Amino acid sequence: MTENISSRTVLLNSADESVQLLGKHDSHFKLIEDRFEVRLIPKGHELIVEGKLGDVEAVYNMFQELLAHIRKGNILSGREFEYALKLTGQGEAHLIRSLFSDLVLVTHRGKQIRPKTVGQKRYLEAIRSNDIVLSIGPAGTGKTYLALAMAVDALKNKQVQRLVLTRPAVEAGEHLGFLPGDFQEKVDPYLRPIYDGLYDLLGVDTFQRYREKGIIEIAPLAYMRGRTLDDSFVILDEGQNATSEQMKMFLTRLGFGSKAIITGDITQIDLPKGRFSGLEQARKILKDIEGIALVYLTEKDVVRHPLVQSIIKAYEAYEAKTERFNNEE
Repeated sequence: MTENISSRTVLLNSADESVQLLGKHDSHFKLIEDRFEVRLIPKGHELIVEGKLGDVEAVYNMFQELLAHIRKGNILSGREFEYALKLTGQGEAHLIRSLFSDLVLVTHRGKQIRPKTVGQKRYLEAIRSNDIVLSIGPAGTGKTYLALAMAVDALKNKQVQRLVLTRPAVEAGEHLGFLPGDFQEKVDPYLRPIYDGLYDLLGVDTFQRYREKGIIEIAPLAYMRGRTLDDSFVILDEGQNATSEQMKMFLTRLGFGSKAIITGDITQIDLPKGRFSGLEQARKILKDIEGIALVYLTEKDVVRHPLVQSIIKAYEAYEAKTERFNNEE
């Protein structure tokens, strides 16, 4: 068996590199040694990886990818390390550097917005390469937030002149007029997730200034009718709750120099019975048109609390079991 035992030496330039790679108090040691048949031996500015040949090579390659990221001046977060470990376990360590180096935007607080999963990076690349993107996936996969980040980046780089952001106010139904307050107060609760994202990306003061100048427009989907949107970055959030008619209306608003992103979760449709989801229909009708991309995110792309992935998988299993039972009847 000795021919299957190997060792590689990782060279470190500083104590900071060692801390980032191995975690505070070497907290990453256990994560690595639990997943791979290796032993890590720190030795000054060297880190020796020894153990099973294939695992040694995998871990060594992961460290080289992470060091390349760190040496560009980036801080390696605990979440990034865990995802790098996951990619390495899947034989995809070569994706680490390109994933973590894809900087979308720096927020007003200095926070760097990057894709956190391979699926998210594929989503960003689709937005860059296509004028219309349909992003479908469960909650917590970054569909809306990354679209907003790309929109703000396009605005800052003068690729577009304004942002137009919309959602169907489906929960309000025909009862919108009975809600207290003026029009804006009635619809704001349905647009709150968009406001929250833009507050985080731009800051409240900049956001308010852009709103006042008409550079950012946020409105219910019904108010898009009859318009042509030129030089705009347009986002339709919660697209699964747009009717077929509303989706066609929205998609045909696109003018010259514009880009449209439609996000939604087709497992969370709130439309009344008898109304078909426009997003569900659009993904079938538009799938073969050049310039339109369909991106599917999954529970693997969830970047919220780790339990959210487990919750989504549990619901999917339950719904699949229920559907099989109903079909058998």
